Amino acid sequence: MVSLFSFKHKIMNETLKIAIQKSGRLYEGSMLLLKECGIEVGNGNNQLRVLASNFPAEIFFLRDDDIPEYVQDAVADIGFIGENVVKEKKKTVDTVEKLGFGKCRLSIAVTKSGSLKTIDDLNGKKIATSYPEILSQYLQQKNIAASIHEISGSVEIAPRIGLADAICDLVSSGSTLFSNELVEIETILSSEAILISNKKLSVEKKFILDSLLFRIRAVRKARNNKYVLLNAPNDKIDTITKLLPGMKSPTILPLAESGWSSIHSVINEADFWNVIEQLKANGAQGILIIPIEKMII
Repeated sequence: MVSLFSFKHKIMNETLKIAIQKSGRLYEGSMLLLKECGIEVGNGNNQLRVLASNFPAEIFFLRDDDIPEYVQDAVADIGFIGENVVKEKKKTVDTVEKLGFGKCRLSIAVTKSGSLKTIDDLNGKKIATSYPEILSQYLQQKNIAASIHEISGSVEIAPRIGLADAICDLVSSGSTLFSNELVEIETILSSEAILISNKKLSVEKKFILDSLLFRIRAVRKARNNKYVLLNAPNDKIDTITKLLPGMKSPTILPLAESGWSSIHSVINEADFWNVIEQLKANGAQGILIIPIEKMII
């Protein structure tokens, strides 16, 4: 039987190897998330491998397409990667957590002025993409007999140079499609950054991963909520507290002015404006909204 002392000693000598995209769409979001989790990571001189200074982690900066394979083969223990890449590469990894940034969609697009208008119009046509596996599965599900032309980079130019009749590519704002006179006709996948893990992590590395996940979830909850302080007449407290359930129940403190109280609570970002309007309608005054840095439940 392993003693608690021995287990802690093992953890102190372990590092969690984290793969992050070295440049591109998810790099900034991944680095920001680590920073918000209190993990200090330098990347001076464009190093491809660095140690965190205050957390048992080693960061590898890799090509995004390589991350699923590196995690599968235990070169890295976990990785921050787009859901679209994991589905395309079809490696054997565990999806541990959705991270809430890097949101985009994989869509089929055609030229605005062309005759192709729906997915069924692609029968017998050519589609250019960097995601042949995902696209092939989707076309099979829809019984569309189109040929797939795999290319990497500058997919949106394919219809203009006669390489393909349509494209299948990642879309975020849609500005690239617009500038190339393309229009979406079908979305085949919604994607965001996710955390993947090797399936055979040691007990010690799982312990470190759980510590990281605790921090990530606290940061994400804080991003999705706002702290609200307001003054309310005492005869409206019951009505207002029903609008502000918070994590358990609002905090209510009497004010120096008779008949009034201060109410403190938390509002979910998605409900923010609707709740604020209802608070005002029920006599709330002096409403202050404060960002939450971390949220532990």
